[in-house]
Amino acid sequence: MTTFHMVRHGPTHEKTFVGWRDVPADLSDTQALARLDAALPRDALLISSDLIRAVHTADAIGMGRQRLPHDPDLREFDFGDWDGRHHTEVSESHPELSRAFWETPGELRAPNGESWNGVADRVAGVLSRLHAAHSGADIIIVGHFGMILTQLGRAKGLDPYQSLGQKIDNLSVTTIQRLTEGWDVHLINHNY
Repeated sequence: MTTFHMVRHGPTHEKTFVGWRDVPADLSDTQALARLDAALPRDALLISSDLIRAVHTADAIGMGRQRLPHDPDLREFDFGDWDGRHHTEVSESHPELSRAFWETPGELRAPNGESWNGVADRVAGVLSRLHAAHSGADIIIVGHFGMILTQLGRAKGLDPYQSLGQKIDNLSVTTIQRLTEGWDVHLINHNY
């Protein structure tokens, strides 16, 4: 069994859609980072998305852990033309699509963006590769809200809409295990 400890990056304080736009995380809460670091397995492998908010969060908890190369397939949703725009602006420019994107996720995508199913498949591929290469290991993955939700939904057998109802805080841990047959969920949105 391989255990994936999925950590959401530190807060960005952005008030707009943030997908592939490379914005930094606020990592000034050193006590929260120290608690997170202490709670995660010391011998775990560590990997992150290649976006700086995830890379720098991984750096903050990486001391003494074996680091795997950053993986762009662990990125957040590509929000396409919506990235960097406020939610109200998006709802005005795309009223029907912006509502349906959250209410009936799956194949819908922002203009020039990526669908829920696309993200879920992209990230699932990374977890499959990690499981094959490091079966039985503890692996810390520092990534993003959508990345975590898609895999939590997969592990719990939830549809995308049900998955979107789950809260995932910055610096929280969601832990899933890949079993011989299927998945097991241990923690969801756990804050230390």
